[in-house]
Amino acid sequence: MLTNGPLYIQVQEILKKRIINEEYPIHTLIPSELELKDEFGVSKITIRRAVEELALQGYVEKRSGVGTTVLDNNAVSRLSKGQRFSEYLLDQGHDLRKQYLDVSVVSTKEYPILQTFGEECYCVKRLYTLNGDPYIHFSHYLPRNVNLPEDKNEVQSSLYSLMYQQGFKFSHFKDEFGVATPNQDILTALHLKKEQALLQRMRYTFDLDDQLIEFSVAYYHSEMHKYVVNFTM
Repeated sequence: MLTNGPLYIQVQEILKKRIINEEYPIHTLIPSELELKDEFGVSKITIRRAVEELALQGYVEKRSGVGTTVLDNNAVSRLSKGQRFSEYLLDQGHDLRKQYLDVSVVSTKEYPILQTFGEECYCVKRLYTLNGDPYIHFSHYLPRNVNLPEDKNEVQSSLYSLMYQQGFKFSHFKDEFGVATPNQDILTALHLKKEQALLQRMRYTFDLDDQLIEFSVAYYHSEMHKYVVNFTM
């Protein structure tokens, strides 16, 4: 089962895949260190380090006398101690929903950084509604070697999880915030009748080799709700 490379990283990746694929559902306990030690044929120290890495990434929480509980099954889990904005809105009692809008093949000339994908890439457009009203418009740009499902409901689910299941590995991302006026299609999707500047977030997602594997542009109708970054200590 295990091949080359540090054993704890291999064990961590296998456990992470099981969490993302919901073999270990959220709020349930993963097998004990002793059970994992016997399964993988490695030392308890190796298992402990693998689980510690998963805890640092936000997938699990280890409690003395209880065990290790699954907290998150998103392919890109917490890379810091910041709470995701979507989680914050849900915790505050808001109704946040995704809507699939469109998927197309586009030229990479619009954004120079996309040219690492070749001449063309996928563009997946989605809309988030807040309490029933259009709130965020997303344009996700993905390389053509991502296998997008024909079922729109699957495209609507986590793109990161979809990519992870196809062998993409995530290392880090970078967010850039600014103010920009979106095009008319985006304004219409957000039910805005006239041109206006909106909060814009550009996200760059990189793999283990520091290569770009996803880029997204999001526009927030922040008059409805401010963008909040909630950190825990």
